[in-house]
Amino acid sequence: MTETLPPRGCPAAEPAEDGYFRKGCNPLAETGRSKLQNQRAVLNQQILRAVRMRAGAENLLRATTNNKVREQVLLELSFVNSDLQILKEELEGLNISVEVYQNAEETFSIPLVPLGLKETKEVDFTLPLKDFILEHYSEDSSEYEDEIADLMDLRQACRTPSRDEAGIEMLISYFLQLGYVENRFFPPTRHMGVLFTWYDSFTGVPVCQQNLLLEKASILFNIGALYTQIGTRCNRQTQAGLENAVDAFQKAAGVLSYLKETFTHTPSYDMSPAMLNVLVKMMLAQAQECVFEQIGLSGIRNEFFTLVKMTQEVAKVGEVYLLVNTAMNQEPVKENIPYSWSKLAQIKSDHYKALAHYFTATILCDHELQPGDDEDQQEKALSQLYDHMPEGLMALAVLKDKVRRKQLGKAHLRQAIVYHEEALRVCGLCKKLRNIDVLQEVLTAAHKRSLLKYAQQETEDDFLSLIQAPDVLPKTEHKIETIAPQFSKVKVKDFFHKLGPLTVFSAKQRWTAPRTIRIPQGAGELGFHLKGGSPVQIYCLDPVCPAASMGLKEGDYIVSVGGVDCKWLGVNEVLEKLRSVGEQALEIKVISCQDTAASLHSKSATYSVGMQKTYSLICLAMDEDKIDQTKKAPLKLPFLSWGTKNRQKAASTLCLPSAVAGSSQTKKKLLPFTLLNTESSLY
Repeated sequence: MTETLPPRGCPAAEPAEDGYFRKGCNPLAETGRSKLQNQRAVLNQQILRAVRMRAGAENLLRATTNNKVREQVLLELSFVNSDLQILKEELEGLNISVEVYQNAEETFSIPLVPLGLKETKEVDFTLPLKDFILEHYSEDSSEYEDEIADLMDLRQACRTPSRDEAGIEMLISYFLQLGYVENRFFPPTRHMGVLFTWYDSFTGVPVCQQNLLLEKASILFNIGALYTQIGTRCNRQTQAGLENAVDAFQKAAGVLSYLKETFTHTPSYDMSPAMLNVLVKMMLAQAQECVFEQIGLSGIRNEFFTLVKMTQEVAKVGEVYLLVNTAMNQEPVKENIPYSWSKLAQIKSDHYKALAHYFTATILCDHELQPGDDEDQQEKALSQLYDHMPEGLMALAVLKDKVRRKQLGKAHLRQAIVYHEEALRVCGLCKKLRNIDVLQEVLTAAHKRSLLKYAQQETEDDFLSLIQAPDVLPKTEHKIETIAPQFSKVKVKDFFHKLGPLTVFSAKQRWTAPRTIRIPQGAGELGFHLKGGSPVQIYCLDPVCPAASMGLKEGDYIVSVGGVDCKWLGVNEVLEKLRSVGEQALEIKVISCQDTAASLHSKSATYSVGMQKTYSLICLAMDEDKIDQTKKAPLKLPFLSWGTKNRQKAASTLCLPSAVAGSSQTKKKLLPFTLLNTESSLY
């Protein structure tokens, strides 16, 4: 459970209404999930060390011409590559540890697959933000220490969110808070020196950038992952539990789809468009599976039309898992998706196809056409099960002919048994899956049921029956779609509210330091008018008035009157404060806008769909002063990358900085309150 954590920078009465001040779960708690996450963190560090060793060895191999040294390096590389393969298999084992995430109640259902949370390193915002507040906003940065600490506490809590709606709300709160932080402290003209490191959920390889978009994308991934963990935890033996599971998987698919569409160039494989596309398909397939379980929860009546409906519903589940399995075996996803996930999708596809054939066989073998039955309705229902009837057979003729019904029914049973045996065979070949007891039990029970049903049928004409059971057409009355994330439902308050309205006081706009304007006692009319919202702006300034002689300019913004901050005050409130001074001397503080030409610094990322084995640790370089476009740009070193340049080279190398021409880029301007831009990119 999460606990309320009072923010340092707010009064004691406010935490009750600000729901995002929460602690995450205790990372030292001996729960199954925390143990898995701790193991994942350890594996990430081991993989990082192994990648560094391999990168250094490969660089040495390129640099040396000594044959003995080359032989030793090649031997070392073989050991390191073997070690990396073992670590990857261990990480895959964590990804298939589905039992930990399932509901604690005893169930007889095939386990669902959750996503593990991405791990990250701690980030210290203190010095960069304090320096920026002093330099950019000309304010005493020590007054914002509590707000910076609150931001860091919230980020730390997001590393161990609880598996419930409170955990989701906390992650969304931090994601929205990052929107404010980005607009206030991350200007488009330079980097802030804050390094964000996130580990790939599937490969364990770190990605390191000074780009806040990496942080936002990773938080979005974890929101989707947490939804999958909530879905797998639901009790699938109750109607409410299954409804919650369906909702959770649809929301997970919605968040991952939103991530795919919004962050189109991610340097991490688990957030690449191809991988996210597969994950969305998998979550929707699991939602469809829960829908089928929901329909059959109260039991499946052995009635003609009920069985027809169930047959098409279960065939739909088999179809979506077939699509998932096909997508998992496509490049570039194939090399990074856990092997056991692909095999589990194949097993589920075969299992649910077998159930579709079993239900069809039950329709044909157990339900003979009676005199009082509606022949037209039954003929129509049976015809809808097939794309085409077997050669020489008509739906009505099959319904009326007992022998043909039995033959077609047994053909479906034989096909069901074939699919069941294939599912059991694939399960037995995968080491990770054959250790999941409940999976073996479900598959074995379904296989025995089909064998028993087949044994109950007359067998004397088996060798004469040459009918091949046609495929069952999938159909569902419960369409499963993604549910887009509803960020607006989570209300957050900008930690750095004191800096002023974000429309004016943002990182993209530069201001002079506050200037003090002293209007002497008895000056009479002020000599200027006020306009705008908050903060108010000077206009119609009389150039000969006392305020103008003290340095007041047209278009200045008033930030203080008589020592009282008025950044958030409107025209009426500021006028009231000006009038309250009366005939006394008046002191106001104003700021002026500085127009600067923004130039972006080049950012780099090494992810590419065509480079399946590229792992990245990207360190973005700080640009120098703006380069005159009329002059030739000097060469600069943009980043260090762990990765291959092409498939012909060894996988994952530590390359020396490549020389590229530095050039300024123009970045599309964001609105002041824009939290996310659909054209955002991580490089």
